[in-house]
Amino acid sequence: MAQGRNDGKGGLDGLRDEAQETVQLIIAYIRQETLDPVKGLGRYVLFGVVGAVALSVGLAVLAVGLLRLLQGETGSTFTGNLSWIPYVICTVVVALVAYIAVKAVGRGQLPAGAAAPEPAGTTAPAPAATAAAPAGTTTDPNSTTDKEQA
Repeated sequence: MAQGRNDGKGGLDGLRDEAQETVQLIIAYIRQETLDPVKGLGRYVLFGVVGAVALSVGLAVLAVGLLRLLQGETGSTFTGNLSWIPYVICTVVVALVAYIAVKAVGRGQLPAGAAAPEPAGTTAPAPAATAAAPAGTTTDPNSTTDKEQA
């Protein structure tokens, strides 16, 4: 009698059960490794989009507030032929905020105290050449040499 798994089923029935179990295992693995991460990524993207919309609406409200401030609280400074200047100022401020945001996203987020990586193609400067100390001597005044210890 051949050795192997004997669970009461033999022949094609046992082989069919093994094949079905293998297919089930493969399907479960594919779901685990593809669908679950995509669901997590979907949540991440959703929160990013909601945050971007909230920041955009907030920036628009602040820009309108700045415009109203410049038009109403500066007296007669921006009246007549100069009534377009508050619009230019608001446009420049919004463009500056957008530029800063794009630069911050492009730079990425570094942990506190971490140095930015060097651009590709650059090398670190070579250390300065130092004169070699004679054998048996050290440059550290607090250290002892083998001769002093003996």
